[in-house]
Amino acid sequence: MTKEIEIEAKNIVTKDEFVHLCSSFQLKKQDFHVQHNHYFDTAHFDLKEKQSALRIREKQHKFVLTLKQPHEVGKLETHQSIDKQTMDHTLATGIIPNGDVANQLRELGVTTNTFTLLGTLTTSRAEIDYKGGTLVFDESSYLSIVDYELEYEGEEEEKVETTFGALLKEFNIPKRDTDNKIARFFKAKAEQS
Repeated sequence: MTKEIEIEAKNIVTKDEFVHLCSSFQLKKQDFHVQHNHYFDTAHFDLKEKQSALRIREKQHKFVLTLKQPHEVGKLETHQSIDKQTMDHTLATGIIPNGDVANQLRELGVTTNTFTLLGTLTTSRAEIDYKGGTLVFDESSYLSIVDYELEYEGEEEEKVETTFGALLKEFNIPKRDTDNKIARFFKAKAEQS
């Protein structure tokens, strides 16, 4: 099990801005790797109510179950590595395996171990080291939508915000209110219902 505090700044960008950023940072097609995020919640959206998210990330033949929940700074992430058979079982049944994520769900007050698969968001991602943090370039597709996002992750909230703000200013990209991927996924799903 791994627990970590995620401190990041993010901004939705247009396709043209994304292409320009990739070119400016000399990113090539081979720098991008595909990952699939399979999102879950209870039938009554208990996680959404608690501003939390549960996913299985499938990336380069590795499978990680992650619970994200609010924290005083950033998000608290609880990760649990699982094998493909466990992932396939969870995708088919909604039954979360025993372990650290299930324990953390109980601490959060979500007592069921059966969840509903809401859908999958696929991201083509490139990451580079940038000014003491990680700059992330994401092209995500879900529910017939494609969006582009720039993220900056670091260890100190103020430094993350300052560094990311300066980068957006340098590239003349306006700061846009940007929900996280699960929130964008939920919004798109609600609009299509």
